[in-house]
Amino acid sequence: MTTITICATKGGVGKTTVTANLGGYLADYGARVLIIDADVQPTLSSYYGLNDPPASNGLTHLIQSATTADAISHTNISRLDLIYSDDPEGELQHWIARTPDGRFRIRRALENLQDDYDFIFIDTQGAVGGLQDAAIIAADLLVSPITPEMLSAREFLRGTVQMLERLGDLRYLGFERPPLIGVLNRMDKTRDAQDIAGQIHELATAHPELDIHIAATAIPATVAYRKAASIQTPVHRVESKRSGPTPSALETMQNLVQNLGIDIEKITREEEA
Repeated sequence: MTTITICATKGGVGKTTVTANLGGYLADYGARVLIIDADVQPTLSSYYGLNDPPASNGLTHLIQSATTADAISHTNISRLDLIYSDDPEGELQHWIARTPDGRFRIRRALENLQDDYDFIFIDTQGAVGGLQDAAIIAADLLVSPITPEMLSAREFLRGTVQMLERLGDLRYLGFERPPLIGVLNRMDKTRDAQDIAGQIHELATAHPELDIHIAATAIPATVAYRKAASIQTPVHRVESKRSGPTPSALETMQNLVQNLGIDIEKITREEEA
């Protein structure tokens, strides 16, 4: 099982879209996937429909009890499950801060799912705090969407680097800082976007000790992602082919999972076996 946390210290960069579509793509190709909505704005919780009534519990139970029992709902996408956000007032941030092991609760809860899922994706809020820390501590890999705008690029450097440096102090408690892969999101063909993308690549190499890389695959700015969200379906089902130089959503997801080191062919073979 691999746990991937989608994080950024800036809001509005597309964390939920990336989480939902990576999870949906991998589930369609045979992986057993759990997505967790760890954002006080529960967009991921309603991204897909549910096959059955939702579980009686959600994120609050997961963290406070350090267990996923009675907290996993089943979406209408085969092999894709969900733990929904049920903390609209942001009380979990305060609870985690008051609890000595609060930042380690998600990590502990997910240890019991090793035989149940191939991948777990955790969507986070765009703000630094205990809830985001808990999601990062649970991760084997971090993915950070970055929009090709100067403010987003600067925040990626400032906020993300500071976050990783701060959490590095938890190594004394057994936490090993995971690698981070930045993903350019909503990439267009303008010269300005191309220039900023080049700067982002340069910024990533400025801190080799933090193990930051930029994915070779960028997510293009196309309407397919908005359309997929509106009809509650993975984007690769909406746009499997596309004319012109811009890759289709299916091609983008295929290339992106490869950039993340995921062997989708191995998953498919295991599913067929």
